[in-house]
Amino acid sequence: MQNEIYDEKNGLTYMLCGDYYLPELALTDIEPTYGKYGMLRKSYLQEHRKAKYQILLLQGKLVEHLNQIDAEARDREEQLVKQMMEKQGITEKLKRQDNMEWTRRMNTICHDAEEMILTEIIYTKG
Repeated sequence: MQNEIYDEKNGLTYMLCGDYYLPELALTDIEPTYGKYGMLRKSYLQEHRKAKYQILLLQGKLVEHLNQIDAEARDREEQLVKQMMEKQGITEKLKRQDNMEWTRRMNTICHDAEEMILTEIIYTKG
């Protein structure tokens, strides 16, 4: 009888303990370092995609996934804000002339960009 089995389907190694094969899991002492969008993605997975969350956690790929999503979302946010600013003609000149209007318009753009990111990346990615 084998003492160790590797399951290619889920990427886990199982060790024989008595009559049962138990997954060989190891906790890392590394503190997760993902940002705002990574945390939002984690909450979404925990609440709505429980199986995917458990698989990523057991395979030790959760933090990597959350960091990847966070980086992708922040890059997309920067790109969207820049595009919307250009399209709406929001410039440094407007900022100097009418700071309150510039702030209002920038807040709207940032809110709209965040909503798009939540829809496109956080709540839909496989």
